[in-house]
Amino acid sequence: MAVIDHLVYAVSDLDASIDWFELTTGVRPAIGGSHPNRGTRNALASFGDSYLEIIGPDPRQPEPESGRPFGVVLDMEPRLVTFAVRPGRGETIESLAAAAAYSGSDPGDIVSMNRTPPGGDTLRWRLTLPPLTHDGVIPFLIDWGDTTHPADTAPSGLRLERLDGATADIATVRSVLTALALDLPVTEGDSGLTATIATPQGDLVLT
Repeated sequence: MAVIDHLVYAVSDLDASIDWFELTTGVRPAIGGSHPNRGTRNALASFGDSYLEIIGPDPRQPEPESGRPFGVVLDMEPRLVTFAVRPGRGETIESLAAAAAYSGSDPGDIVSMNRTPPGGDTLRWRLTLPPLTHDGVIPFLIDWGDTTHPADTAPSGLRLERLDGATADIATVRSVLTALALDLPVTEGDSGLTATIATPQGDLVLT
């Protein structure tokens, strides 16, 4: 039902993180753009059919009263905060949200968002914004509609080899993942995600 769409790596300084990622992997993420009224901007690198989103504060926007999404703050340690899934063949974001809700998870409301890449056309998508429970091991949902998928235009050369989760509440997490028909290895332990990414300069592990 659900397909991994992208990983979300939150940082306090986007420009410095782009430089670090290029030095570490040999692939330089491209600036995606700012998220209006969210106080963030991002950079992307493609895995082929999914991608890595590096997200950080946008210095040209004030901090929203409700805070920036994904817990992004100015003094945070870089962290793989969560991941997104999109509808598979024959599914919709509404059907995925219904499946998550039936499993006992709150998928959050479906909202519309947009951003404009430098020199590009505005991208529009819909997503859910649930509370970040279980340290992001339960994904949020996204649907790009007719917009060109970011993985098709972001810099390439990377491959997502593994995505693993750990949680103290393994029964709840497995229930949601099963409802979404998502095959994500999850073990019992301290909550969080671990991604192993193949790069031109060797494997990179993000946590």
